[in-house]
Amino acid sequence: MRENRLRTLWNADRAVLNGWLALPCSFSAEVMAHQGWDALTIDLQHGLVGEQAMVGMLQAIGSTDTVPVVRVPWLEPGIVMKALDAGALGLICPMINSVDDAARLVAYTHYAPRGTRSFGPIRAALVHGADYAERADDHIVVFAMIETAQALEQLDAILAVDGLDAIYIGPSDLSLALGCKPVFDDVEPKVAQAIEHIVARAKAHGVVAGIHNGRADVARARVAKGFRFVTLGTDSRLLATGSQDLLRAMRTAS
Repeated sequence: MRENRLRTLWNADRAVLNGWLALPCSFSAEVMAHQGWDALTIDLQHGLVGEQAMVGMLQAIGSTDTVPVVRVPWLEPGIVMKALDAGALGLICPMINSVDDAARLVAYTHYAPRGTRSFGPIRAALVHGADYAERADDHIVVFAMIETAQALEQLDAILAVDGLDAIYIGPSDLSLALGCKPVFDDVEPKVAQAIEHIVARAKAHGVVAGIHNGRADVARARVAKGFRFVTLGTDSRLLATGSQDLLRAMRTAS
């Protein structure tokens, strides 16, 4: 089966640099993948991407060594299995609020007897190898998003769920849940404290911690605090900021 470089980098205690794909376009995904990201996450929750576009984007990412990850819209077995069967090597699920949620996520992403994933890796076996069925459970990385007050209350129990590889913090939703302004980087003290608590407890349980960022300096600081999966670039935002920088340079020079 194809190597999952997420696990290779984590075994070397290195942080994964993850880009984010919100545009439903295989070519833009291909362009991003060729820039050297360790991983790229296709966002089916808040991006504009649907299931059919996802397949083309996974094919585009597959032309490189970048690890294909999918964030599904919700904890629902059908879309989880669709993303994995299409070839995702990592899966991020939003709003995991309880031990039961975490246990169901693990079940949906693992074949029997470990889980309840239905067998039919139509593209995954084609691109990841004939031994996919035997090795998928140990290669695919499963992320639970921790972004609510309820999840914070059950954090240790969630982190103790067998088969959960990583957690991923959505700072904006976590901020809202704690009564604060939704931002990625300059979070309020209450949220900063919660983030530090999450990464500390994840490390104690041997679970990888990931987080969404808006700026590279913030991502670097969070890596120093123990995060080993940091998102710091969205295709749509990079397109916008790149255009803004060029236009600003032209208009201020005239």
